[in-house]
Amino acid sequence: MLGYTARRLLLGVFVLWGVATVVFVIVRLVPADPAVLIAGDTATPEQLASLRKEMGLDLPMPVQYAQFLGSAVVGDFGDSYRQSAPALGLIAEALPNTALLAFLACVLALVTSLPLGLLAALRAGRPTDRAISIGSITIQALPGFWVGVVLILVFSRGLQWLPSSGLDSVQSLILPTIVLALPFVAVLTRLMRSGLLEVIGEGYINTARAKGLPERTVIFPHAIRNALIPVITVAGLEFGTLLGGAVITETVFSFPGVGRLLVSAILARDYNVVQACVVVIAVAFVVINLIVDLFYAYLDPRVRLAS
Repeated sequence: MLGYTARRLLLGVFVLWGVATVVFVIVRLVPADPAVLIAGDTATPEQLASLRKEMGLDLPMPVQYAQFLGSAVVGDFGDSYRQSAPALGLIAEALPNTALLAFLACVLALVTSLPLGLLAALRAGRPTDRAISIGSITIQALPGFWVGVVLILVFSRGLQWLPSSGLDSVQSLILPTIVLALPFVAVLTRLMRSGLLEVIGEGYINTARAKGLPERTVIFPHAIRNALIPVITVAGLEFGTLLGGAVITETVFSFPGVGRLLVSAILARDYNVVQACVVVIAVAFVVINLIVDLFYAYLDPRVRLAS
């Protein structure tokens, strides 16, 4: 198990290096000069040259890349061109908000989808199963921005029950949490249903029934444990996606998270903030995937044997 963990960590390092390299190249291919964006169109060539030198943009690309990697290793991504503050500090302010939103969306999705998937599997082929399946497909097909706008119109503008933007109170989390959780609920419900139906047909389940165990005992300790494996995989990946910043949802609700910060930095050609956001998102993905892989060993002993 220790060797497996070490290999996964080494792979994660290569993934982070690749992500950092790609984002470094992409942001410099954008046809815009940050010096002009900062100094304005009225700046003289001398002022622009001085500003580029101060920002290190006059150095050869390989030198900029080496400096970027060296600083990124120690967590230094430079200062924001637009806000004159450390890029990592801006992310540190926004990340807890996104993490809270992602956590609440995951909890809501799991609490909702697991009972629905279980009910659909136990009622396979019946009207209940069909209703849950059609509902999950419909929910997943709805665009997130459209759902967000509809919820704002109904609960904020119409009923005036909940705020439509910002993060001023606990109520501000309700609508964006629902919007983020809905597609997650649809995916996990179908996964839980299909996984449970597959597990129920396994030989060890039939053996447990042949021993005379109650159906509740057969389903919950035995079948549920193995049916949760694909659910946990997708849940981990989805949580990483949400941590990376639910850009659309955070934009619709003006939520002060990483997604909104990243969009603002891209529009302002703020290289340092864009690079820092992407690398932090990649780190979140790598860490979450590692946790999910290690959790497999707890749910399925065969993973430990294979490692």
